[in-house]
Amino acid sequence: MAGSSAAIALFASFADWRRNRRRDPDKVGFMPWSFITVMGVLCALMLAGAALKIH
Repeated sequence: MAGSSAAIALFASFADWRRNRRRDPDKVGFMPWSFITVMGVLCALMLAGAALKIH
């Protein structure tokens, strides 16, 4: 599960990078990629910590 959360965070980070480099500044998407990246990293760290039983 931690790996899939990390993959989601990686994908969201790439999507945010693409949005910041778009050619047409008026074509703004509706997905909060920065928030999804942060939540993916947080979930990955929490799940990895739970798997390793770090308190």
